[in-house]
Amino acid sequence: MKKIICLLFLLFIGILNVNAEEVSNDFAPNSKSAILIDANTGTILYEKNIHEKLAPASMTKVMSMLLIMEAIDNGSLSFEDDVLISENAASMGGSQVYLQAGETYQVKELLKGIAVASGNDAVVAMAEKIAGSVADFVNMMNSKAKELGANDTNFVNPHGLDAENHYTTAYDMSLMAKELLKHPKILEFTSIYEDYLQKKDGSSIWLVNTNKLVRFYDGVDGLKTGFTTTAGYCLTATAKKNNLRLISVVMGAETSDKRSSDTTSLLNYGFNTYKTHVVLTKNDSLGIKRVENSTIEQVDIVLVEDYVKLLKQTDKTPNYSFNIATDKLVAPINKGKVIGQADVIDESGNIVDTLDITVKEDLKKASWWELFQKNLKHLTAGQILIK
Repeated sequence: MKKIICLLFLLFIGILNVNAEEVSNDFAPNSKSAILIDANTGTILYEKNIHEKLAPASMTKVMSMLLIMEAIDNGSLSFEDDVLISENAASMGGSQVYLQAGETYQVKELLKGIAVASGNDAVVAMAEKIAGSVADFVNMMNSKAKELGANDTNFVNPHGLDAENHYTTAYDMSLMAKELLKHPKILEFTSIYEDYLQKKDGSSIWLVNTNKLVRFYDGVDGLKTGFTTTAGYCLTATAKKNNLRLISVVMGAETSDKRSSDTTSLLNYGFNTYKTHVVLTKNDSLGIKRVENSTIEQVDIVLVEDYVKLLKQTDKTPNYSFNIATDKLVAPINKGKVIGQADVIDESGNIVDTLDITVKEDLKKASWWELFQKNLKHLTAGQILIK
């Protein structure tokens, strides 16, 4: 009987410990859904109902800002371009920066109004500028979502005001945020805590970031809050410390304080538990290869992107070697063009990753005269190195 009692007691304590662990691991107790990822690798570090479809409110503007930044980076739009405010844009309700129809603002001014003050009027103006109409811009949003693998997302508008069939998930939001961070210039806007938008009548609008963690959490520099009655309080946040950048998403909190509390809890967990190890940067040479039809005889081979590993704080730093494989290099070749792959080999001799490689500098095709001079030089030395 004593043995049975002891066994039951130990079993009861075990159940308590499991439940305590489950509770302690709920880093977003105030949110309906939440996710924490490593921004570099996309590794999920914490998840809670991450595929539940919910209203995103103004977190919708993460996708809107992504399309704006893509247009800027591909050259079809510039920060200095003028945007004429339409009647439609000026009539938007909810959070706004009080634009008037007929006014003209530069893209950078409207982007600041979107990123800092969540201006619905500003984002509609930008949608019309980029796509010609809000409907066409929304089509672009949904097309981009599918391209990113955000398959549980459907947008109806570019701002996030409640609308039927307008939804996303914490997981999909993390994908959009990760893609937006490929345009680091956006952080110059989302990290602003307060600023002014100069109006055309000489007055100014005070802009205060709705993401208070930009000011009160070290390392937070974005990205976008959201709130409607349907969505509750939401936040897609990003922060960077010691080369580790995290992205967190919380959805459906009851208050802005609870939204911030859950985000803080997620980020604290991530930074206290994980670290990044930069194995090789994209400027580090993997070896030298001969080049044909170029004024340059040989070139350094480098990675297309930095190779970074996510580790636990308690993990030892791993050692890797690299085996590169390329076809014959014939100019012209632009830096960034994939010319082959590099296998990453761990200490046990296993291939753990395969990475794209490129040349460290642009290789221009030599003229016939340049080739003749170079061949003549090597001919006198007893060999022709460039054909």
